[in-house]
Amino acid sequence: MIRIAIVEDDKNYIEELKKLLTRYEAESGRKLMISVFDDGEDIAIGYKAEYDIILMDIEMRFMDGMSAATIIREKDSEVVLIFITNMPQYVMEGYKVEALDYVLKPLSYFALSQRIDRAISRMNNRTNKYISIPIHNGIQKIDVNKICFIEMQNHDAIIHTTSGIFVMKESLRMLEKTLEKESFFRCHKSFMVNLSYVDSIQSNDIHVKDQVIQVSRSRRKEFIDALNNYLNEVSK
Repeated sequence: MIRIAIVEDDKNYIEELKKLLTRYEAESGRKLMISVFDDGEDIAIGYKAEYDIILMDIEMRFMDGMSAATIIREKDSEVVLIFITNMPQYVMEGYKVEALDYVLKPLSYFALSQRIDRAISRMNNRTNKYISIPIHNGIQKIDVNKICFIEMQNHDAIIHTTSGIFVMKESLRMLEKTLEKESFFRCHKSFMVNLSYVDSIQSNDIHVKDQVIQVSRSRRKEFIDALNNYLNEVSK
């Protein structure tokens, strides 16, 4: 699913964008989840990195699109920004916030669909991988490379990252499957560790940053082998 935010203060353009995106969804076979904001302030204040693409009007009543994009870019380096405008002189300013492109008003399906295709291509070429964590009133994207380890408490997965701790209702088995191609190892029935953050292992204690987690006796040798293989790969 591709998560798209429309930020536009003109109701007619909002409806037109929704109509064009619905057509794109039908013709491309891609599933879109569309959210609408009436002003730059509405999306920028308290922004959560939960969108793949933002279609942003530039001229709005309270907070213009450039100001909103600047705030968003400070919190989310990956979201694809596409400006919607009838004033092409703003295009050069868009490079300051790493905007992908712009679409001129009045809107056309051909122009918009081309930009969405290009945005999806950029998304597919990202080197970073993300998992999505349900949070209050939305979704939080977490960069897999920033996850240090995951522990289970009751039925909650506690995800320890370099930028904070997140909680989600998910089994460690499912997270292990999701992250099977990444540098993670299930070291215990209640712990999974990112090998890139392991500082040392002493007895059955794995030192990760300033935390100590357990490796089960039955998995200790396999863990050491996996850690050695990982270190050999990254040192090549």
